[in-house]
Amino acid sequence: MRRVRTGFAVLLAAGIASGQAVLAGGAAGHDPSMGHDSMQHEMMQSGQMQPGQMPHDMAPAGALPAEPGQGAFAAIAEIVAMLMADPATDWSRVDIDGLRQHLVDMDSLVTQARVSTAPVPDGAVFTIALKGPGGAAAGRMVPAHAPVLAAETGWTSRAERQGDRIVWTVTAPGAAEPIRALGFFGLMAVGDHHRRHHLAMARGDMAR
Repeated sequence: MRRVRTGFAVLLAAGIASGQAVLAGGAAGHDPSMGHDSMQHEMMQSGQMQPGQMPHDMAPAGALPAEPGQGAFAAIAEIVAMLMADPATDWSRVDIDGLRQHLVDMDSLVTQARVSTAPVPDGAVFTIALKGPGGAAAGRMVPAHAPVLAAETGWTSRAERQGDRIVWTVTAPGAAEPIRALGFFGLMAVGDHHRRHHLAMARGDMAR
C-alpha cells in the first residue's frame, strides 16, 4: 500500500508540473515551439485569419493598399502623380476637371446608355438614344471613337447623328462575327489609346 501511495504522489506531481508548463505557454500567447507557418495554419483553422490574410503583427512595415479607392479617383490620382513628377508640366494648361468629366462620361456610357443592335452584312449597326446622361455621354464619345476604331482595326466605322440618336455602323469583310460578339460596349473599348488620351486631356493637349 505504501508503494502505491508513493507512485500516485509521483504521478500527481508530474501532472501538476506539466499543467503549469502549458499555462505558462498560453500566457505568452502561443506555443513557443510553434513555427511561423504552424501559427498561420492554426489561426486559419480557428477562423482568426482567412487564406491570403496576414496577421497584423506580421504585416510588412509601411505596407499600403495597391488601389487608392474608386476607379475614376484612382485614374485621376495616377495622372496627378505623373504630372507632379514631370518638371516639364505646364500647369497653366492642366485640366483635371476636364479629365474628371470624361471619366464621368465613360461611367454614364457603360451604365446608362440605351443601345439597340441590328445585324447588317459584314457587321452590325448600333442605334444609341441621346436622352439622359448615358445619351449625352454617347453623343460626345461615339463620334470621337468611331474613326479611332477604324484606324486601329482597319474596319469601316461610321457614326452619324440623326435627330435624337446616333447611328454607328461597323463592318468588315470576314469580321462580322467578332463585331457582333463585341457589341457596342466591346467596340467602344477596343484599342489601347484610352490611357494616352486621358494623359493628354489632363495636360490640356486634347479636348474631351
